[in-house]
Amino acid sequence: MFNYIVAGITQLETIVKVKEIPIAFRPSTESHDAIHTSAGGDAFNISLALKWLGDEVKFMTVVGEHQDLSIFNPSDREVTLDTKYVMPVMKESPIEVLFYDDWRRQQGFEDLKDIREAEYDTELVEPIADQADMFVLSNANFCRPFIKMAESHGKKLAVKIHSFKREKEKYNTDFLENANILYFSDNSIEEEPFAFVQDIADRYNTDIIILGQGEKGVILYDRYRKIKVHYDPVKSTKIVNLAGSDNAFFACFLHYFMKTEDPKMAVHKALLFASHKIGYMGTSNGFMTEEQLDHWDELVWNPRGTSALGGGFNIPGMPGLTL
Repeated sequence: MFNYIVAGITQLETIVKVKEIPIAFRPSTESHDAIHTSAGGDAFNISLALKWLGDEVKFMTVVGEHQDLSIFNPSDREVTLDTKYVMPVMKESPIEVLFYDDWRRQQGFEDLKDIREAEYDTELVEPIADQADMFVLSNANFCRPFIKMAESHGKKLAVKIHSFKREKEKYNTDFLENANILYFSDNSIEEEPFAFVQDIADRYNTDIIILGQGEKGVILYDRYRKIKVHYDPVKSTKIVNLAGSDNAFFACFLHYFMKTEDPKMAVHKALLFASHKIGYMGTSNGFMTEEQLDHWDELVWNPRGTSALGGGFNIPGMPGLTL
């Protein structure tokens, strides 16, 4: 079990199942069991996934001044998050509406409200910083003070870069320069994937980089182990919804990397963890415990002699995973 300080964006998410994207105009559409609202966002989903895996988490985020914090811990969920460090310092909580169809296409609308002006009281963090094994951040403005805090306390720093764009790279320099582990999604990156990863590694001297490539899988880069390899997605369950699979992957990767110091094993576990998660509706559902994940890992792969990773994985006949 490890101790994490997780800080980043949390939002209210409404996920809507539609017939197809683009959406044809109709004044009104009746649906059954097609609209779901819950808490979501990088910090919330990563914190929840780590808790499911048995870790201790200090969940730190900012929300609207009148936000009901019970939304973070619905009564029917086994795992709960301590909301002691959730700061109601915004006028309103960020909101996202995500549409998806049967062809796995997604279209999102994100309203981050006044999050760029929000500030987090880091005096709350200082007394518990030494207890943490790792700081996990998203690249939100209010997370910037956490960078120096992690450095001053000698803690590992992992950063999930939200919607990376070259023209805005200068605004993320402090995150990129100081992170030991970086996660990117390629949904906003138009460069050749391996060239992009190598460029980031060379310019920022990053230890580990993960590039999520949607339905194509992931790329793992490790400076010290001289690894730069692509992994296909795991296909292990019927896809219900893809939202939040990247956060599930990242959280599981961090958990097993801290446990084993083996990035290949961590990718192996994270791919399976995320593939199970997408069989459930909503970004905060479908997580496994470490015991469940290890049991499923043994059941699926070890009898086939494939536990030593050399590439991607597929279970024939099963639908795929988008990261």
